[in-house]
Amino acid sequence: MASRGRAIVAPAYLFACLILGGSAQGIWPMMVLQLGGVAILAWAAWEGDGPVARPAKQLLLLAALAILIVLLQLVPLPPEVWSRLGPRSWIAADFAALGMPVPAEPLSIAPADGLTALLGIIPPLALFCAMVRLKAYRPRWLAIALIAGTVAGIALGALQAASSNGERSPWYLYGETNLGRAVGFFANANHMGTLLVVTIPFLAAIVASAKSRSMQRYSAIVTVTAGLGIVVLVGLALNGSLAGYGLALPALAASALIILPPGSRLRLWVIGLAALLVVGAVTSLETTAIGASKIGEHSATSVQSRSDILATTSHAIRDFMPFGSGLGSFQSVYPLYERPDQVTITFVVHAHNDYAELILELGIAGIVLILLFLAWWGGAVWRVWRTAEANPFARAAAIASAAVLIHSLVDFPLRTEAIATLFGMCLALLADSRAAPPKEEKALRRGRHREIR
Repeated sequence: MASRGRAIVAPAYLFACLILGGSAQGIWPMMVLQLGGVAILAWAAWEGDGPVARPAKQLLLLAALAILIVLLQLVPLPPEVWSRLGPRSWIAADFAALGMPVPAEPLSIAPADGLTALLGIIPPLALFCAMVRLKAYRPRWLAIALIAGTVAGIALGALQAASSNGERSPWYLYGETNLGRAVGFFANANHMGTLLVVTIPFLAAIVASAKSRSMQRYSAIVTVTAGLGIVVLVGLALNGSLAGYGLALPALAASALIILPPGSRLRLWVIGLAALLVVGAVTSLETTAIGASKIGEHSATSVQSRSDILATTSHAIRDFMPFGSGLGSFQSVYPLYERPDQVTITFVVHAHNDYAELILELGIAGIVLILLFLAWWGGAVWRVWRTAEANPFARAAAIASAAVLIHSLVDFPLRTEAIATLFGMCLALLADSRAAPPKEEKALRRGRHREIR
């Protein structure tokens, strides 16, 4: 059992990431989070608290494999090798046209961007290690930190939405943002919407975890949690993200499973409803223009169409197989494949499908990593839900991580440090052996409670 001092580390770091990690535009806040993450990783390497659960080891090995693949993409290769690998011949031809010798180059088209993207893994990996290696958390405290960060974001978002002149409003933290929308500590309204959606199952987990308390205290917790739920719904309305609206409904339905008794006949109906809502949400978002204010609104240009962006990205994927273009290289590669007659002053920063973007950047290795991770995640979720004694916060993590993975089909939430770190927390709750305490430990706790009374 972690001491109170140690148990505050992971919740405090999560809260800091939610406040400071809302956009890559925040260079100095990102540096602070990464330096803090390095300190946590060093602490975890130096001093661990007991053995690491097998699922956590598996995920750490997968993360190490991903890091190794990215590092290999940064190793310079002889010009005779790299210049023969797909579209890289265009770069070699440019050197020749300038009368310059072809130098040694890495597989990555944009190695500096790849290194920057690699550094972005530090905060989520640090939080994961703080939980599974240092045991520096308590599930309830993590939920409180998440809710506190969300409520703070809603408060800031209310000030943003109330601003009469968005461009001159001091409440927006980043230069490039969705003016007029309640984005909170983020630059992108959809990512704030993701945070709001992810908070919903953890509110349900707090209610479920309080069932063993006295009726008076349980009623107080339900009342406070219901009030916070209303605040989250208000935040969704102020935020105006279609992704937030679409994912909130299945998240609400799935969160009911945390509270419903295991033998309830409603559970199968809730599961079916949540699945239908997910399909409807993804389909609607895929056919709606990026930045639209209404579901089904058609795109005016190719840079607003998810299907057009995906088609262009797919063309690039075929050319850069099997090695990929390099992590973080999307913005360098995508303009090479745009149709000249469709180019506007607005440029595409991401594929709005994180799976396609990873496959473009990592090639076959990206496909393998995605499949391995989804297999791990599916197994972890199955373990959490198959036993009635599972910790409700682990079940909330399953729903929250599913929301992020689904949103990644039509957007890029994990490219934001705050959401990536929150996702790391969810994976740690799924992986940590304490996510489902054994019956003996629960019985011992109940016994101690009776003795004290």
